[in-house]
Amino acid sequence: MNPVESSASRTAWLIVALLVPVALLNYLDRQMLATMKSSVMAEIPGIGLEANWGKILAWFKWTYAVLSPIGGYLADRFSRRHVIAGSLFAWSLITWLTGHVTTYEQLLATRAIMGISEAFYIPAALALIADHHRGETRSKAVGLHQMGIYCGVILGGFSGYAAESPDHGWRWAFDVCGLVGLAYAVPLFFLLKESPQVGLKMMDGRLSPGRALRELLANPSFLLLVAYFTLPALAGWVVRDWMPAILKTEFNIGQGKAGVSAALYWQLAAIVGAILGGFLADRWMRRSPRGRIYVSAIGMSLIVPAMFGVGYAPQSGQLAVAIGFLMLFGIGWGFFDCNNMPILCQVARPELRATGYGLMNFVSISCGGFADYGFGVMRDHGVPLFTSFSIFASAAVISVVLVLMIRPRDTEAGSMPISP
Repeated sequence: MNPVESSASRTAWLIVALLVPVALLNYLDRQMLATMKSSVMAEIPGIGLEANWGKILAWFKWTYAVLSPIGGYLADRFSRRHVIAGSLFAWSLITWLTGHVTTYEQLLATRAIMGISEAFYIPAALALIADHHRGETRSKAVGLHQMGIYCGVILGGFSGYAAESPDHGWRWAFDVCGLVGLAYAVPLFFLLKESPQVGLKMMDGRLSPGRALRELLANPSFLLLVAYFTLPALAGWVVRDWMPAILKTEFNIGQGKAGVSAALYWQLAAIVGAILGGFLADRWMRRSPRGRIYVSAIGMSLIVPAMFGVGYAPQSGQLAVAIGFLMLFGIGWGFFDCNNMPILCQVARPELRATGYGLMNFVSISCGGFADYGFGVMRDHGVPLFTSFSIFASAAVISVVLVLMIRPRDTEAGSMPISP
């Protein structure tokens, strides 16, 4: 490796290292509320129904979804660095404000605004990582970034204990996380660097919103990827948002233990899945341009039995059964999660990737919001847990078929699709 390549490699991995804490805060700030459900509902009685709680979770997703394509386009057209740092600053301020709400309407509003501010981060961050990791490190780099997300969910699981603590409480946790994010946003702005090659393309002035949208929507492989990305998200969001409350109710355990059980084990498994899945995908790419697609499909195949198992677990009466199937879900999710942006890089040009990921978020998270709300309605009406999760498992089966239909191409060189 010559000095120029060595410097580029160091910069590429520095970008990942700088963004891992941001990814952690991104998911910690959104995950805490789900774990603190009992404490928040007790202190803000205006929430009342389970369906209203589902609406709080859903409004975050709906605003997040609507703004994701806009955030992605801004990151593609102007500066990924500016979008990332600005997003972190904005959502950290909203996180701090969330700790000071007193009514259901105020909480609903802060969650909606947080969805707006967080929508700009993920498309820009994953696109920036893909810009710097253009070879055999792309899936591994994305997998390491996703580890920050999983660690954020894990810490969010422990926040149930903070909510129950007489010395802290749920408001304290939001105050601390908000202030940490505000402090980190300033140095992050100066330390992140754009990829020179993609930066020149972004500034050429030709990437209008209409052109970007038309090119992506005319791409059959991109449309397949959107559908593939969306169907598993129905299960993913319900597992993140509802599992603490499910375990607490179904196994009669405390809020703190339920939060940890719902987040710690499957997120640790997801970390293993992301590392292993990234390694396998990058290795498989040496033999086949469909390597990342195959690894992702394997992960989705693991999610199918995991969903059936999670739905069945309460009938066994054993919390360990639920945790075991959640861990299987986590491994499959890691395989899936670390390869979504790398697969997008095989079907969309570099200067369209943040926009493309934003569109993927728009569709998947919109549906995830309806899944959260619908799951709350099903809980109010006593629908068996196994029935609910069987629906999510069926969606994962369809996903396996969809991803295998994607046709990758060499988008860095602008060539025609590669044959399977």
